[in-house]
Amino acid sequence: MLEVLSEPAWTARAAAHRARVEAFTGPHARRASRGEAHPVWDFLFSYYSLRPRQLRVWHPGHGTALAGPGASEYLDRAGYTSVADGVTLSAEFLGSRLPTVAFVADLLRATEDRAPQFGCFGMHEWAMVYRTDAVRHGRVPLRLGAAGTDAVVESMPLRCTHFDAFRFFTDAAVPRNRGVPTRAGQRDWEQPGCLHANMDLYKWCYKLGPLIESQLLVDCLHVAADARELDMRASPYDLTDLGFEPITVEEPAGRAEYVRCQGVIAERAAPLRRALLTWCQRLLASEVTNAAHSAYDSVSEGFLPAGKMN
Repeated sequence: MLEVLSEPAWTARAAAHRARVEAFTGPHARRASRGEAHPVWDFLFSYYSLRPRQLRVWHPGHGTALAGPGASEYLDRAGYTSVADGVTLSAEFLGSRLPTVAFVADLLRATEDRAPQFGCFGMHEWAMVYRTDAVRHGRVPLRLGAAGTDAVVESMPLRCTHFDAFRFFTDAAVPRNRGVPTRAGQRDWEQPGCLHANMDLYKWCYKLGPLIESQLLVDCLHVAADARELDMRASPYDLTDLGFEPITVEEPAGRAEYVRCQGVIAERAAPLRRALLTWCQRLLASEVTNAAHSAYDSVSEGFLPAGKMN
């Protein structure tokens, strides 16, 4: 059954969403207008591919109809259709996205069921510049220099569990990692203490597109931003001129601070992961229900009462 939002109700939600997004994306837009790169925040708009103009559009999520004449603007967007109660996402659109929904649900469930690990100390960024001259942020110096950075990597084991971080390790760093995460085995590696797994909740929200209500998307974006800040403060780069105090993971006190901050991010991410998984389960259940109704309708249309023939 559709939830129907009146036009005043949904336009208020859409306006609040736009204001929230513009407050977040405003600094990025101003830097972009001046041609200024930012080694911390640009990641949220480059590695993560959702553009600010797309982020500004509020979506109610599957199962909600928008009432009133203003809802017709959504008919120009992918997946929306007119129904008696207004404008909503179509069953056909959900069906076309079902493989993605199932993949995300499986990954989130596997991650949620695994015990968190907090022993990586953010060393993935260090492993990406280990024994190489190809520094990823060329205009930002290494705090300890190349030799000092290499020495830190060699002083402790690498325990990266996230494929999309591990795949950027230098060739020299790869054999130093405790295990080899793979794309195919992603569900067997992801764990809820991982900073990047928690950042990626934002990615999974926008990969599911308008099927997910936009408030959850922005909630996940804020966690991703705070995780990104922690990621770069613990990195080998010197970002003090940009206002980021380093977390010195090469020292015991720095590692303890990183684990504390990593735990805070994990605690914030856990209910968002659960909420996104609940959305996925609801979408999968809705698809099963739609399929059952379609099968029933097909049988009903072909049924003839006893004693009658075509």
